[in-house]
Amino acid sequence: MVWMATQKLAIRGKRRRIWGGAFLCWVFLMLVTPKISHSPKHHLYADMRNFLGVPNTLNVITNFPFLVVGVLGFVLCCQGGLFNISLPGEVWGWALFYAGIAGLAFGSAYYHLKPDDSRVTWDTLPMMIAYSSLFSSFIVERVGERIGLSSLFALLFIAFLSTAYDRTYNDIRLYMMFQLIPCIAIPGMCFVFPPKYTHSRYWLWAGGVYLLSKFEAVADMKIYHANHYIISGHSLEHLCLVMVPVLLSIMLMHRNIKCQRIGAIKECS
Repeated sequence: MVWMATQKLAIRGKRRRIWGGAFLCWVFLMLVTPKISHSPKHHLYADMRNFLGVPNTLNVITNFPFLVVGVLGFVLCCQGGLFNISLPGEVWGWALFYAGIAGLAFGSAYYHLKPDDSRVTWDTLPMMIAYSSLFSSFIVERVGERIGLSSLFALLFIAFLSTAYDRTYNDIRLYMMFQLIPCIAIPGMCFVFPPKYTHSRYWLWAGGVYLLSKFEAVADMKIYHANHYIISGHSLEHLCLVMVPVLLSIMLMHRNIKCQRIGAIKECS
């Protein structure tokens, strides 16, 4: 009993140090980096063609796959038959992830119909909800259910806080940092914490596809020129980014429990 109490105190202390360190890193980055405001250039894309009366047609319709994957993934999470999800905390995280993906289809399409500062929130907020839920699901799988669920609520709070900060102060630094955290943390944690399930390599593949999509967004005009003005880099970013939930869905369908983590055993005790 004494050993168990000591271990619980040690785990709580570790959590506080992790969150404290993350908070200090955030404060440091906010102090040393200059303010990044919205610019009209942020809303100018290489391909702004109008087909059949739909402004920025390809940037709008390439969001439709998000709706299909998001709705199917959410239904399968709630049914609990096809996806191998063994913990309640994972159900919450994955369901919110797919809900965020479905919401991204509407939010991004709405934004691209008339890109401006007033609409960009509807594009970024569903994406941040999806990031929060995905990262918390990864923490539940690799670290533990309790810390994963607490991370879910904390990350969702930060997502809404970042959006409110952006709208109030016209500063996108919090949003940019929020995007950067999972990109660094998930690959790093893959090598530190042992996987509970098989097929964990899909996490790395999904991370690689995500980075590729960001490259396509940065090279928007260059890709548009390279393929003779057929499709822009930003539209390709949408199509590439939807492969992230597709790959993770394949992982959920095929994975099996690999080992029982010691941390999970302690939590259950």
